[in-house]
Amino acid sequence: MSTHILYNPKSNNRTGTAAAEALKAKLGDTADMTDVTTVTDVSAYFAQFPADDRFYLVGGDGTLNHFVNDVEGVALPEEVYFCGAGTGNDFLRDLGTAPDEPVLIGKYIKHLPTVTINGKTMRFINGIGFGIDGYCCETGDKMRETTDKPINYTSIAIKGLLFHFAPRNATVTVDGVTKEYKKVWIAPTMNGRYYGGGMMAAPDQDRLKNDTVTTVLMYGKGRLRTLMAFPSIFKGEHVNHTEQVEVIKGRDVTVKFDQPTALQIDGETVLDVTEYRVTAAGSAS
Repeated sequence: MSTHILYNPKSNNRTGTAAAEALKAKLGDTADMTDVTTVTDVSAYFAQFPADDRFYLVGGDGTLNHFVNDVEGVALPEEVYFCGAGTGNDFLRDLGTAPDEPVLIGKYIKHLPTVTINGKTMRFINGIGFGIDGYCCETGDKMRETTDKPINYTSIAIKGLLFHFAPRNATVTVDGVTKEYKKVWIAPTMNGRYYGGGMMAAPDQDRLKNDTVTTVLMYGKGRLRTLMAFPSIFKGEHVNHTEQVEVIKGRDVTVKFDQPTALQIDGETVLDVTEYRVTAAGSAS
C-alpha cells in the first residue's frame, strides 16, 4: 500500500505546499506529492494506483469544492482523507475536527446539494453566500492582489455593514412557497452549519441529512441594528433575533436579488449574480 498527497499550493495565502510537506513528514518520506491543480483527469489519476492505496487531499474549503466537482461520477478508493490547510476550514469546523487532523471524506461527498447560477450547475460542500458574505469574499480577493498579509473577513464585514454594502431586496422561493424580503443583508443556503470562516449560519443543519438544506435571511433592519445582531452569528445565536432573521428548511430554493451582487460558493467568489437555485441531493430537479 502506498500513500499519495494531493495538495493545493495556493491555499491559505499560498502556504499549501508547506502544509503538504508537513503532512508528508508526519506520514513518512515515502509519500508522493502531486499539485492537485495540475491533475486534468481525476479518473485517470486514481486509476493508475492500486485500490488499497491511501490518498490525502490538502487544502481549504475551496480546494475541497473543486475536488468534489471533479470527482463526480468517479469511483474513488475507500481511503481518501482531507487535511485542512485553508483560511476558513469550515468543513472541518463543522465536523469538530482540527485542521491538521485528516478525516475520511467518503460519506460526506456522496450526496451533495447543487447550486445553479447563470445556467451552470455544480455541487457544494458547505454553503452558498449571497449578500454581505459574497461582498466580503469579493473585497478579500481584491485585497489579496495587493498584499500577502492574512485577510480579516470579520473586519471587512463590519466595515461593510457600517458603510459600504447596500442591502438588497429579495424574492425567496422554497419548495414552491414565495416570500418577499426588504433590506436583505445575507441570504445563504447551507449544507453544513458553518461558512465564512467560523460563522454558524445554520446551527440546526445536518450535512448528512441529504434531503434538506437551510436558507437564512437577515433582513429588514438598518445598519446599526443589523451590526448589533450580526456578531451573534459566530455562535449561531442570530436565529434568536426572530424580528430580523428567518430560517427556512427545504428541498428546492431559489433566491433572487433586485440588483447584481457578489456570491460565494464554499469561499470561491462569483461576481454580479442576481439569482441562484439550490437543489438538495434528495430533490427532483
